[in-house]
Amino acid sequence: MSLNIEKLKKKIIYRSNYRGTKEMDRLLCSFVSSIVDNLDENELKNLLNLLNVDDENLYNFKLGKKININIENNRITKLFKDYIITK
Repeated sequence: MSLNIEKLKKKIIYRSNYRGTKEMDRLLCSFVSSIVDNLDENELKNLLNLLNVDDENLYNFKLGKKININIENNRITKLFKDYIITK
């Protein structure tokens, strides 16, 4: 695995842990931890793009509610919408 992919993974993990709201921190940290090691470079970039969406729009997207921005439809966004957090 290349150094760039490892740096990208670290950036994604950090970004998933420090969102601003505890609820999104917990949800995204759990989600990212469950998939990050199984993604290729393009999927990691899609995940980073998803993590750059603000908490309100991301939460509403997860719930299927109306959002104020366009979120790309790809494998990562589908996995996120279908993800159920476990303890």
